[in-house]
Amino acid sequence: MSKPLIIALDAMGGDLGPELVIPGADIAAERHPGIRFLLFGQKERIAPILAKHPRLAACAEIRHASVAIAMTDKPSQALRRGRYESSMWHAIEAVKTGQADAAVSAGNTGALMAMAKFVLRTVPGISRPAIAAIWPTLRSDSIVLDVGATIGADAMQLVEFALMGEAMARCLFGLERPTVGLLNIGVEEVKGVEQVKEAGRLLRDPNLPLEYVGFIEGDDIGKGTVDVVVTEGFTGNIALKTAEGTAKQLSTYLKIVLNRTWLSKLGALLASGAFEALKERMDPRKHNGGVFLGLNGIVVKSHGGTDSLGFATAIDVACEMARNGLVAKIAADVAVKNRLMGEGESLPSAVTA
Repeated sequence: MSKPLIIALDAMGGDLGPELVIPGADIAAERHPGIRFLLFGQKERIAPILAKHPRLAACAEIRHASVAIAMTDKPSQALRRGRYESSMWHAIEAVKTGQADAAVSAGNTGALMAMAKFVLRTVPGISRPAIAAIWPTLRSDSIVLDVGATIGADAMQLVEFALMGEAMARCLFGLERPTVGLLNIGVEEVKGVEQVKEAGRLLRDPNLPLEYVGFIEGDDIGKGTVDVVVTEGFTGNIALKTAEGTAKQLSTYLKIVLNRTWLSKLGALLASGAFEALKERMDPRKHNGGVFLGLNGIVVKSHGGTDSLGFATAIDVACEMARNGLVAKIAADVAVKNRLMGEGESLPSAVTA
């Protein structure tokens, strides 16, 4: 009989803390029979809420942690105040010590990344971790990374992101050889900054264990042109926030137009089924869960303002990453890169400037 998955939860993270985490974990417990949870946080807050969810209570254990990291804490402050004491720290540490297969938190992103790097360290050959987001597209879902962890990545780091994103796509989508594209201002080889052009040259190495298709542009993300979109964190975060804002803008426009006249209201009523299908497809709760890639352990970041269904989705992602051996896949792919290009070597300054 296989060992059950154990997921460590930062029960104090997010805008609502246990009021979000416990109901979300209860949904996940129904979706994943046999799963177990370690709930880290202030026991006096967690226990009364957990008592209202008997299904979760039967497969969960509360482990007291006195400190809750605030959403406004700077990463350095969080490390000083929360090291060895906070719910966030203990959830990550449970992964390091093998007590849990993955950790999930809806808490402060910067603090979570700082603690995760400090506790878990990076896989050999990975210079910096990345945050990967699941992106709904016209074709299916894609993975976009980095969306905020590394600002100003050099060419070799972009290669590492490509390898990590490809490994995640295999785990999450069940694809044998996901396609990978490098985000650029055009598909022509002469376009873009030197780091991106050099990364494109390196990714064309046929010995790398990935299916690189070349440069893609911003509109290719929504089209689903590739399974994995690679960029650095500054551009990736702007793209993510722009897409979220555009979706809200279009939704607002649509509501205004459909309520303008009695005829448009009638049309909205007749098309209600189509609108519901669209709402279902674009529901951000169903694409929640940013994966911290490149660490010696699995850490998933849930949106702090999501609801219980969204938090359950983040747990779903953590389960898939753990079941399908994300860290081992990344380590194996990066080992190939290390043999071809050198472990953790920077490119010459003339290239990366």
